[in-house]
Amino acid sequence: MLQSPARRDHTAHAMSTTPYPIGIPGRPWGEEERALWRARQTRKRSYAEDVLSVIERLRPRFDVVRYGQLDYPPECYPLYAIRSRDWSETRPVALVTGGVHGYETSGVHGALQFAERHMADYAGRLDVLVAPCISPWAYERIHRWNPHAVDPNRSFRDGSPAEESAALLRLIAPLRERVLVHIDLHETTDSDEHEFRPALAARDGKPFEPGHIPDGFYLVDDTENPQPAFQQAIIEAVAEVTHIAPADADGKIIGSPVVAPGVIRYPLRELGLCAGITRARYVTTTEVYPDSPRATPEQCNAAQVAAVRAALDFALANA
Repeated sequence: MLQSPARRDHTAHAMSTTPYPIGIPGRPWGEEERALWRARQTRKRSYAEDVLSVIERLRPRFDVVRYGQLDYPPECYPLYAIRSRDWSETRPVALVTGGVHGYETSGVHGALQFAERHMADYAGRLDVLVAPCISPWAYERIHRWNPHAVDPNRSFRDGSPAEESAALLRLIAPLRERVLVHIDLHETTDSDEHEFRPALAARDGKPFEPGHIPDGFYLVDDTENPQPAFQQAIIEAVAEVTHIAPADADGKIIGSPVVAPGVIRYPLRELGLCAGITRARYVTTTEVYPDSPRATPEQCNAAQVAAVRAALDFALANA
């Protein structure tokens, strides 16, 4: 989720009066507080079983590129991307990224499902590169930060403090001018409001201001390069799978004005967001709401896949 300062769910008012259990209100964390926070994080699922096993299954059909390794003792995590086997160096590139925030599950599994079920459909038309799980340590702990309490999705810039972000930037550097379309897969969850935003406020020594979690799917367009027809094509495709988030009473989603049904805009490069790492004409960030009573995990994954396919199809039709 792309955090914004004006959101609230049904528990937010009650929780806003309870100090976060780490740190002193009003004082940014130091290394002691970060270590306390890190000690609270426990491994809840397996990157090897959930992600690497699927990538291994895809090796006979696609090229698998190891683009880095995260060393977080006692663990290390190899980083892999899946690439079209008929890579040409002349065709435009489609980039699909997932798991920048490891807890956003459908971003990871949606990227893998797209690769497994539909990536071959674009052979000979696009060079497709899928980086399905950019933050495996956070994936295993169902968190948005890396072990240094750094958010990778504010860190896609030169001299990045997040190795997750730096590794992807190195992978993409030779391709930046060739990327035609980039879709970055995310979720907005209820835990954003009762855990992750309070933790962010505590880490930075700021007061927590409750916000609103939208019920449904939405997209984040680029303020500096808006592509309304592209965003609309994705919304229409996803609407066949799951519901689209409505605007709140102020005409906003997560504090940002709704510019079209289910669409807001952020300055992607300025904020150091993953979706701003290339010069692609067509760029978007998806936001699935997995906690909705109207959506199953299967629907969430399917919504991500539908978004990817619609993005690539639109880019090809309008290149």
